Amino acid sequence: MKNISLLFTIIIGLLLGFTACDSTGSDGGTGTMEVTMTDAPANYDSVNVTINSVRVHQNEDAETDSTEDDEEAEENEWVTITDEQIKVNLLELTNGNQISLGTEELEAGTYSQIRFILGDDNTVTVDGETHQLQTPSAQQSGLKLNVNAEVEEDATYSLLIDFDAARSIVQQGNGGYLLKPVLRAVNLAETGSITGNVQPSDFKTNVLAVSGEDTVTSTITADNGDFKIIGLTEGTYDVAFDPDNEQYSDTTITDVEVTVGEENVIEDMQLEETAN
Repeated sequence: MKNISLLFTIIIGLLLGFTACDSTGSDGGTGTMEVTMTDAPANYDSVNVTINSVRVHQNEDAETDSTEDDEEAEENEWVTITDEQIKVNLLELTNGNQISLGTEELEAGTYSQIRFILGDDNTVTVDGETHQLQTPSAQQSGLKLNVNAEVEEDATYSLLIDFDAARSIVQQGNGGYLLKPVLRAVNLAETGSITGNVQPSDFKTNVLAVSGEDTVTSTITADNGDFKIIGLTEGTYDVAFDPDNEQYSDTTITDVEVTVGEENVIEDMQLEETAN
């Protein structure tokens, strides 16, 4: 009888243990994900993109179809951040400007994939003429971007999407334009920024943050010469200045330190005139 009682006690203990584990796994609390978007500049008059919805998933290999409604997406374990159509001119999102794409309460955990379902009305305006952007892949299955977003309980995770308009638009041989989005995603809380002022300011200057041989992102000076590059992970960057005026030469400042949560300032950047 003692052995039977001991066995019974062990079984009950194991069952209680499994129940506790299951309860913890299914009720881990919730956090919030906020998705915002910024843009690196491009040499166009405007780039207008329509976003129909934004969804996230905990499996980076998850699939979805752009024709899925919210109920079908939920069955496939996709969580909708927003299903409100947003039309935005990407070229207005420079110098630290951002647009909120949506905020949603999620189960705490790691989200590995985000998808943008683009609409049909996407255009680029070049020298005053507007062209329709062809977006075949995005319209068929949505634009996929792998991320590693750790949403913690009772906390907000700010996911910044950098939409590089310059590298996202491809001119075709027939004169048309194709939209092949180039995106970068970062946890805004784990980034810093580079700010400053460039003179002269009576023309635009492209400002690029370069890591190694790669341009991470860029911006363009405001009317007064101010600039701000956001969403930079901690590290050392070269900052290149490319003036839109042939009378002034390109300049690069090396080894600019970026610290998380701080604005790293380049003061009094004076462009040099080219030698005659």
